[in-house]
Amino acid sequence: MDSSPVIDLSQTSAAALGRLYLAGATDPVTAAEFFLDRIRACPDKAVFLLLTEERARREAEASRKRYRAGRPLGPLDGVPVAWKDLVDLEGTVTTAGAEVLRHAPPAAADAPIARRLAAAGMVSLGKVNLSEFAYSGLGLNPHYGTPLNPYDAATPRAPGGSSSGSAVAVARGLAPCAIGSDTGGSVRIPAAFNGLVGLKTTEGRIDKSGVFPLSQTLDTIGPLARTVEDCILLDAALRGAVATDIIRAELSGLRLVVPENIVFDHAEDGVVANFERALAALVAGGAKVERRRIAIFDEALAVGAAHGSLTAAEAYAFHRELMEGPDAARVDPRITSRIGGGKRMTALDLLAIQAMRRRLSPALAAELDGALLAFPTVPHAAPEIAPLEADVELYHQTNLRSLRNTMIGNILTTCGLALPTGLDGRGLPTSLLLSAPAGDDSRLLAIGLAAEAAGIDGRS
Repeated sequence: MDSSPVIDLSQTSAAALGRLYLAGATDPVTAAEFFLDRIRACPDKAVFLLLTEERARREAEASRKRYRAGRPLGPLDGVPVAWKDLVDLEGTVTTAGAEVLRHAPPAAADAPIARRLAAAGMVSLGKVNLSEFAYSGLGLNPHYGTPLNPYDAATPRAPGGSSSGSAVAVARGLAPCAIGSDTGGSVRIPAAFNGLVGLKTTEGRIDKSGVFPLSQTLDTIGPLARTVEDCILLDAALRGAVATDIIRAELSGLRLVVPENIVFDHAEDGVVANFERALAALVAGGAKVERRRIAIFDEALAVGAAHGSLTAAEAYAFHRELMEGPDAARVDPRITSRIGGGKRMTALDLLAIQAMRRRLSPALAAELDGALLAFPTVPHAAPEIAPLEADVELYHQTNLRSLRNTMIGNILTTCGLALPTGLDGRGLPTSLLLSAPAGDDSRLLAIGLAAEAAGIDGRS
């Protein structure tokens, strides 16, 4: 009688799945069919907008042949991945979550990041949902439906945005990992709401050509996954690297700066309690914590309040023809109002924001002097959807509060890693955000490995 354990592929990390292939415990074709079947059977039809079944089977079969020949391409060969529907995949329409693009011409070629993951042997399952034009931290979409947060079966809750489908696909076990984008928190917020690891990379670290833009300056590409190890491997593959030299850092000697201003305003008790417990785990491992006001945060947000946002300016510039034409009525009014903020901005406003970023980003790096920032990724857990749908003002207030902590990193050019800190009293995920100055992604990820091993999620 076979007494070998049953492997639950739906809960297996990307890296662990690759190791299962090497051990002969399963194979890429079996895994691809498992996830395709699971996606089709999922009652939440708003997660995936498109399945690329023919491509997935072709890529999985090619991967299986490589394993049988003893020549896998790397640790992610044969691992399935889901794509936020901003990313061009050859022969498919890139909708950007918008009704006006539902019948746009199919992409003529893969985006470079899609080509790179294919070159690493990964298997593309299809494209997942998002906030329209990637312009919301809540993840609601009136055109294609809103993917539901899987942590509350009784009350529909927001998935986080804008990479809503990317997060829910992984959290529901429909894919081992997914690719998202982050302009103001769009990887880190859905990671936080869904108990996942989410990496916001430094601007320019990963090629974003062939990716539908929100802000051509602030947009970054990043993975959502179950572990930091997965994010490290995906970050390398997205950059076209064959391997990574990132190893777990030591917590001893690590300095963490916890801001005393802004980031804890209106924070829920469960979020703060889990943050403090996670911080205590890092201190137990040897990290030192400094709590102080970061005046640069106040200054950066004051400039934004006075002059508007770079995202709004660039979004309006990109969408101007649509916003000024008859098809504007086909766009979610909550998104239209945000894009419209860019129309009201002047050249002086834009120059003031750009000057602030040039001045304050290096100033923050100098103030940290090798330390990392640590604070809650989002000050609250996933909110209920019904009140947000019923009250536009509540929607905008909640959206801005959801984005507040993460967008500081986009404004000040940091890279950031959202890490699960367990569940609150309602069983909803909470999250810790570690951030480092621009270009320090590798050290951030190395420290993320150590933080994960220290048990900040409360499970060890």
